[in-house]
Amino acid sequence: MKPSELAALLRPRRPILRPSRRRVEHSYTIADLRHRARRRLPRAVFDYVDGGSEDEHTLHRNTGAFDDLVLIPRVLRDVDEVDLSTTILGSPSRLPLALAPTGFTRMTHHDGELAVARAAGRAGIPYTLSTMGTRSIERVAEAGTGPLWFQLYVWRDRAMVKDLLERARAARYDALILTVDVPVPGARERDLRNGLTIPPSLTLRTFLDGARHPHWWWNFLVRDAIKFENVSEGTSKPASVMEQIASQFDPTVDWGDVETFRGMWDGPFALKGVLSVDDAKKAADAGVTAIIVSNHGGRQLDQSPATIEVLPRIVDAVGDRVEVLFDSGIRRGRDIVTALSLGAHACLVGRAYLYGLGTAGERGVDRAIELLEHELRRAVQLVGASSLRDLDRSLVVRRDDDLRDMSSAR
Repeated sequence: MKPSELAALLRPRRPILRPSRRRVEHSYTIADLRHRARRRLPRAVFDYVDGGSEDEHTLHRNTGAFDDLVLIPRVLRDVDEVDLSTTILGSPSRLPLALAPTGFTRMTHHDGELAVARAAGRAGIPYTLSTMGTRSIERVAEAGTGPLWFQLYVWRDRAMVKDLLERARAARYDALILTVDVPVPGARERDLRNGLTIPPSLTLRTFLDGARHPHWWWNFLVRDAIKFENVSEGTSKPASVMEQIASQFDPTVDWGDVETFRGMWDGPFALKGVLSVDDAKKAADAGVTAIIVSNHGGRQLDQSPATIEVLPRIVDAVGDRVEVLFDSGIRRGRDIVTALSLGAHACLVGRAYLYGLGTAGERGVDRAIELLEHELRRAVQLVGASSLRDLDRSLVVRRDDDLRDMSSAR
């Protein structure tokens, strides 16, 4: 080989000196971000993000059910220009994607919800702040530059619930998301085994784990205390996650309460946690703007169906009356294409961006959104579509039954 040819082959990369940037740029999938977050976070924190309820059958089924579905590409289509923009709950969005509400977010990174809101604003997609958020309604509103939604849990103290609604309205949140699948908390057994408390407490176990994750513990110790900034009463002392949830949530909530809260909010209003056709019809009758087909990421009733399994039936039942949004199980852009093809109007992700947050803070959330966008765009092009309107059920077949039928038809 001639020296000139060898020189052409030798193209050393400039080293990336900043560790957070290096972690991000060397993450090429959401799975990579998960792997890096697992290494950087204390076990109890990572397991809180990553885990589900009981035996975690639903958690794993949420992602596994996508493996049972196949996308059929259509070829020789002009896909040079692809339009991924849409409108979700009345707000324009650059992608058919929103960031779902997550609790205790500052455990994953000290910037917490502020970092996520800023990343969503840059991406031009909605961000949803949880009632159980660790930054306040007002601070997130100041940080966010894109559509903001507020997710409401119904607490026993209804005066506090009314106050939350009034604060979200005053801060000009664009939509209200009422989560309805937590009358009681699911049994999140990883958290029980790890002894997770909010705020985290120093025990011999957590001290030893902290020795392996000094960066996390240093940020935890020198920053302001992690607490529920929207509902701070009674949360100053460490308590288990399940104790926190069980002591506050109201198991008496019913359809009459949905109508009450709908009347208290004058903007777009969605129910999150719907899995049955009957409940979807009741929600439409109650006048909601949208329903979010969700099993809480496999964190509530174990052995409930994967959301992608029930999505088509719900779309058939109420898709002409309300927006049907999809949540739980998305790890790839092609998963978004599958859900949209089956009738979802848009999708929400939670764990995907939390893995990014745990990997590199705000920069990691940017990376998670970027990865999903690139995969989404590529999958849309590969199925022969140039806009979201081109996606329909003809693109999706079941791996076993439908492919066998297609083979027989030949």
